[in-house]
Amino acid sequence: MNGQNRVNIQPGVEVDIVLKKDQRTGKLTRGIVKDILTKSSSHPHGIKVRLQDGQVGRVKEVFKKES
Repeated sequence: MNGQNRVNIQPGVEVDIVLKKDQRTGKLTRGIVKDILTKSSSHPHGIKVRLQDGQVGRVKEVFKKES
């Protein structure tokens, strides 16, 4: 799933984000969502989140939880 819609993202979900410093290269960082920082329901560059390790970036890919 892409990370442009807030409804797809909840705390505890695994995501790939682009950190501010990596925006030019597009390098992805994988982690678990701690907080959702974007208030709107969608964002064209991805919903901004804070990972459990404290890194902040915009979500590019959301991974489904295994049930």
